[in-house]
Amino acid sequence: MKSFVEYSPDCDFPIENLPYGVFSTSNNSKKRIGVAIGNQILDLSIIAHLFDGPLLKNNQDVFRRDCLNDIMALGRPAWIEARTRLQDLLSANNETLQEPNIRSKAFVLQNNATMHLPAKIGDYTDFYSSIHHATNVGLMFRGKETALMPNWKYLPVGYHGRASSVVVSGTPIKRPHGQTLPVEDAEPVFGPSRLMDFELEVAFFVGGPATQLGDSIPANMAYDHIFGMVTMNDWSARDIQKWEYIPLGPFGSKNCGTTISPWVVTMEALEPFKVPNVPQNPTPFPYLQHRESCNFNMNLEVDIKTQNGTVTTICRSNYKYQYWTPQQQLAHHTVTGCNINPGDLMASGTISGESPDSFGSLLELCWKGTRPIPLKDGTKRTFLQDGDEVIIRGYCAGDGYRIGFGPCSGKLLPAVTL
Repeated sequence: MKSFVEYSPDCDFPIENLPYGVFSTSNNSKKRIGVAIGNQILDLSIIAHLFDGPLLKNNQDVFRRDCLNDIMALGRPAWIEARTRLQDLLSANNETLQEPNIRSKAFVLQNNATMHLPAKIGDYTDFYSSIHHATNVGLMFRGKETALMPNWKYLPVGYHGRASSVVVSGTPIKRPHGQTLPVEDAEPVFGPSRLMDFELEVAFFVGGPATQLGDSIPANMAYDHIFGMVTMNDWSARDIQKWEYIPLGPFGSKNCGTTISPWVVTMEALEPFKVPNVPQNPTPFPYLQHRESCNFNMNLEVDIKTQNGTVTTICRSNYKYQYWTPQQQLAHHTVTGCNINPGDLMASGTISGESPDSFGSLLELCWKGTRPIPLKDGTKRTFLQDGDEVIIRGYCAGDGYRIGFGPCSGKLLPAVTL
């Protein structure tokens, strides 16, 4: 496809992508919905009247909102109609948006925009779906014979996260305080976390009509409830986590901040990059079974940028290593009758690959602090230092184009004084 908006082949936002986001500008503080194209944003509030297809002509106001929830609620047929219309409007052969007066009003340079959370997130759940990550953690703390817990291959393990501390890329994160146990068989201490980590994740936003309490969605019907994906950094205080996680799991170690990319890449844009689901043994229960692929050849990278501006890539992984799929995650989440709403966020858990350089956290990359990573500025890391910025990037490589998410970044700031 060719757009009248020019961009390079390695641009994250070609006409084949068109991810949704929410932005404002210095001369217009109102939050509005846009799609990324090249280095620009198409302001959908300006062109809402052009969505005149059978499913959208009576729903044009959803493009004038300050969040994506109402678009997410419309369902897949409407999402496809919107995508088709946008690709038509942005194509080189369509002159509608190329008219100078319209173009000057409808487009904003991304560098001149402030990005916001794309949706009002009612609930956030984090899963634990990478078999390599789960095995690595088990090897560190339990040994080879019990690396995977007995339930791990039977169900997508997850926990309920904290929606209020999900933040958009670029938001700094303060080092959290909490209780830790620095010395085994001693008394716990209170203070700032000393073992701050990142977690390389990808999350999906729930779409379609809200379900009712008591309803469930089997895996083979779950795809139509998945609107799109974002990259994610689930910041983790490992020392706080170690002391608190028994008996009920992560709590304060995970709620200091969760960073997501500002752009939501739709499932339609990711469709060409589907790969076979990872074979599962034992065979999942029927409610978790689905034949179609919901796995993606999505390249993932993590950089650490130190205070002097030096950037080092410390991880290269891929979403295709995930054992449990988004459809299975959603099916397990709702099998109890838990209701879901458009804008709910559900994350993959740390994504680790097979090789040591593809591990998706410092806990694994440095193997519990025993293998420091050298950075390009001459320093080393076992865990994050104050002033470190973590930058996550994700993209799918097509023939002469790429489908990207843009950066998902956040800087770790010193703990506040209590």
